Amino acid sequence: MSSNYHSDQQYKDSINTHLSDSQLRENLKSCMDTLKGNRKRLVSTRYKDWEDLRELGRQIKERALKNLPELLERFESNAKRNGINVHWAKDSNEANEIILELAKSRNVDTILKGKSMASEEIHLNAFMKQRGINAVETDLGELIIQLIDEPPVHIVAPAIHKNRNQIGKIFEQNLKVKFTNVPEELNGIARVHLRGEFKKFKMGLTGVNFAIANEGAIWLLENEGNGRMSSSAPDIHVAICGIEKIVENFEDAAVLDTLLVPSATGAPITCYNNIISSPRKEGELDGPKEIHIIMLDNNRSNMLSQPYYHKALSCIRCGTCLNHCPVYDKIGGHSYLVTYPGPIGEVISPQIFGLDNCGYMTNLCSLCGRCSEKCPVKIPLAEIIRDLRSERVGQGIKKIKGYENVERDEVEQKMMRDFSDVATKGWKWRFTLKMLHFLTPMLAFILQRKFMKNNLAAKWLINHDMPILSGNLHSKVKKLKGVVYE
Repeated sequence: MSSNYHSDQQYKDSINTHLSDSQLRENLKSCMDTLKGNRKRLVSTRYKDWEDLRELGRQIKERALKNLPELLERFESNAKRNGINVHWAKDSNEANEIILELAKSRNVDTILKGKSMASEEIHLNAFMKQRGINAVETDLGELIIQLIDEPPVHIVAPAIHKNRNQIGKIFEQNLKVKFTNVPEELNGIARVHLRGEFKKFKMGLTGVNFAIANEGAIWLLENEGNGRMSSSAPDIHVAICGIEKIVENFEDAAVLDTLLVPSATGAPITCYNNIISSPRKEGELDGPKEIHIIMLDNNRSNMLSQPYYHKALSCIRCGTCLNHCPVYDKIGGHSYLVTYPGPIGEVISPQIFGLDNCGYMTNLCSLCGRCSEKCPVKIPLAEIIRDLRSERVGQGIKKIKGYENVERDEVEQKMMRDFSDVATKGWKWRFTLKMLHFLTPMLAFILQRKFMKNNLAAKWLINHDMPILSGNLHSKVKKLKGVVYE
């Protein structure tokens, strides 16, 4: 899943392939239902003021984004004072080159990785492999999909589309072990395999959940301990940090952590909270001798400059919008063809990788609003997706990356202009609704005839009913609103 151009037909083919995979859909539904249920129970029983906490989280992220340039400078200054090396990467190529140079200059041929979506975003593994350096995943989910050369299907649970029988077969075929589908035994197999890797590595790589400007420190969240191993056991620790991960202080990070973990897994806290403020000091027995933090832009600065779309940078990568999306749990993350799937992917991927490359993603949304309702930091995801659709058809602010290269359908554009004209003129809107009241049943009858079976609208009718408009809509609206319209 690279950021190379993807045509609309490639998206359609991918969606159809995954829709027809009944095992995938069964696995996704089971996992999504579990995650949603866990979150709902925890929020309702443990938190008295969850909505107030969400509002506080929104304010923290909005304030951090508003002051981002100053906070980034403060973070760099404090991190360097702590003995941490800070690098700046304009795009994925610069980030990869920095890591490559660090590895080569220190004779490193294997990098052990904690879970990092930023590394997926820059396609680090493929970049390093082409240059003779092996990047080994140590997160259990990431390890599973690396063994079968697949990208993550979910931003929190990368192998959520595989059940224990499938994982057992993957381990049997790729790690040459006896088949088992017992979770504890599968974990044991992965543990033995990875401990062999941990004995001999010199460079570890992780992502960053929060970068604390006032302290020049980073905060990593995980459940398996592999992130701690990747950041504390080797001589060199490299962390990739999107510039939007900056917050001002530990208090702000603690609030966001309290929102992130329940939203992601339905647990009150992660097993491991790793706060790293410096390399190994004199007299200390563990910790890396060098820490390098790569501050990754990759078009985030352009996102930040947008008056409305910048809200997407508030994302704390909890994945709850995916868990609640009625489209994602039918087609899975691979259908989106890019690193970030689901509602948050539809919002940030066109802005990072280009509207021309992945603008089709914005079609994979019913605009039901669940994502906006559940987002712990109140990102208006559904609204931004709708607005990105308008960018795709030639409207909007017209500053999104790749906007000028989008191939637009003239018929679609005319339909949007005509709808806008009707919807903004009262008499045209009322007349159209009255006509639909009479014509809709007739249209449905015609579309379902044999000679119309291949029509797109006819296919839609297989699983849907045409809306029935009846009565005096205008008078009903007046009654509902309790006002009188002239």
